[in-house]
Amino acid sequence: MDTAFTTFLSVFLAEMGDRTQILAAVLALRYRNNNAILAGLACATLINCGISAAGGSVIDSWMSAQSVKMFAGLAYIFAGAGMLLWRRNVDPLSGWKSPAFLTAFFGLFILEFGDKSQFIIAAQSARTPYWGMAAVGGFVGIMAATVPAVILRARLRQIVPLKPIRWVSGALLLGWGFVLTTQANGIS
Repeated sequence: MDTAFTTFLSVFLAEMGDRTQILAAVLALRYRNNNAILAGLACATLINCGISAAGGSVIDSWMSAQSVKMFAGLAYIFAGAGMLLWRRNVDPLSGWKSPAFLTAFFGLFILEFGDKSQFIIAAQSARTPYWGMAAVGGFVGIMAATVPAVILRARLRQIVPLKPIRWVSGALLLGWGFVLTTQANGIS
């Protein structure tokens, strides 16, 4: 259960103000079909979380405990830095003429693939024998951060101060990453 909670919290923080949230809100505005967007989001997220957790469970057997901790620390450092630094604008997929579910599924799947949350899930999965719990925690974290964006759409920016949340979340993830990397190097 610890794995699910820590993965949930880490991924939730990493997704706040992220491109996944923004694209989901843009698609909800465009299609005006929350159910299709949420279903596409859920399917894409479930597959991505499963891939991440399975990958993490495989690399666990290839690496020492110290290397796994270093991998986790670097995943958090890159996630935190990514939240604090400049990022590209989100492609609204306006050229895609597919139905709402397919656009949400493929668009969000591609956007999430290789994203910071995938590395956090893989790192958490590599640190525990309960890799399925890392997938569950990651899935719930992404959904908890993104569902309000679909429901609130354009009002999200007015209600939730995304920029300060990104900065605080980024600083927390960066700090935790530094703690893990120093522990992996035997400094603390």
